[in-house]
Amino acid sequence: MSPRLHPPAVAASATTGKPASAGADAGHGFTAEFVAATLDDALASGARVYAISGLQGSGKSTLAAQLAAAAHARGLRAAVLSVDDFYLGRRERLRLGRHVHPLLATRGPPGTHEVALACEVLDRLRAGAAVRLPRFDKLADTRLPPSRWPRAGGADLIVFEGWFLGAPAQREDELIAPVNALERDEDADGVWRGYCNRALAADYPALWSRLDRLLFLQPPGFEVVAGWRWQQEQSLQARHPRRRGMTQAQVRRFVSLFERVSRQALARLPRIADRTVVLDARRRIVAA
Repeated sequence: MSPRLHPPAVAASATTGKPASAGADAGHGFTAEFVAATLDDALASGARVYAISGLQGSGKSTLAAQLAAAAHARGLRAAVLSVDDFYLGRRERLRLGRHVHPLLATRGPPGTHEVALACEVLDRLRAGAAVRLPRFDKLADTRLPPSRWPRAGGADLIVFEGWFLGAPAQREDELIAPVNALERDEDADGVWRGYCNRALAADYPALWSRLDRLLFLQPPGFEVVAGWRWQQEQSLQARHPRRRGMTQAQVRRFVSLFERVSRQALARLPRIADRTVVLDARRRIVAA
């Protein structure tokens, strides 16, 4: 897996392992004008860690790669990281699945990341120190060994992207009613969602505090996410024909794991983020 110290390949984002077709204009990413304006926003704010938050398929990985390429064109060093890089390994998640709740064996929701490592890596990058950048192998469903992490010698701009960056925890009373069939049928007693929410409240604010500026890519609603995620899955399968991918039904179930926190992000992040970019169902920018 190639380092995310740029220049990157934007057309097929090797920096993130996700298809560049997840951009504002599917197949082409965001416009050069928008990317330039976003880089100007990052630089004018003095942000060392510029965060892009957006639900699955919203284009955050594509925008991160495009931002880094634009920064490189201006003579700046840029590093791109994803919250996905800090997933707990499969063994650790299986342990959580056995001891806390079976749903915790599946990566993604709060409580399935090594937050302390993310904070350490961002701090070292901010300080200009040489640091190895963690990488998660989604095909193997585990983090690569440190010997295979690319080394960054320093970065003028750190672009950090993730599907729920900046999202706050819910109140306890908001956890009572299930938001979908998965919660109703597989988490009837609320153990899983309670664990994830407590992790979001206790562990992630330390990471959010390291985000100098936060941009939120706001979709028209959660109902578009399953379709966007299915498009990503199809692109991944086309690029890796030997890969055993998810079916559309499996994608819908997978997305259900993210629904609660995604809806919380949709409700809260427009007021929390420094900048909100509104997208339509085709990922076109409606308002920026």
